[in-house]
Amino acid sequence: MDKPEIEFPGGDAPTELVIRDIVVGDGAEAVPGAKVEVHYVGVDFATGEEFDSSWNRGESIEFPLRGLIQGWQDGIPGMRVGGRRELIIPPELAYGPAGGGHQLSGRTLIFVIDLLGVG
Repeated sequence: MDKPEIEFPGGDAPTELVIRDIVVGDGAEAVPGAKVEVHYVGVDFATGEEFDSSWNRGESIEFPLRGLIQGWQDGIPGMRVGGRRELIIPPELAYGPAGGGHQLSGRTLIFVIDLLGVG
């Protein structure tokens, strides 16, 4: 798969985690606390600006789910390898409320995640 294009959503940001499968994979299933290998792109819901992308670094990334923001911990389990999923993550499940000290605090974030492997 190629790097996904994220369409600017418009409208009000959701207050709860939104999970949408773009492509349903047929490989191994990610479970809570698993180690996952992913490609991803992250966009600010309000501005549509990309703030992070493994695609731009030219390599996937592997990490344990429990070390990630809550929106990923809640949104990736159930995905299967080969799948592509969109997560829209409110601040409470991302980097916390505005003024929280992270550049993305207070922001609703959109990620499109390709699951390449689970461990």
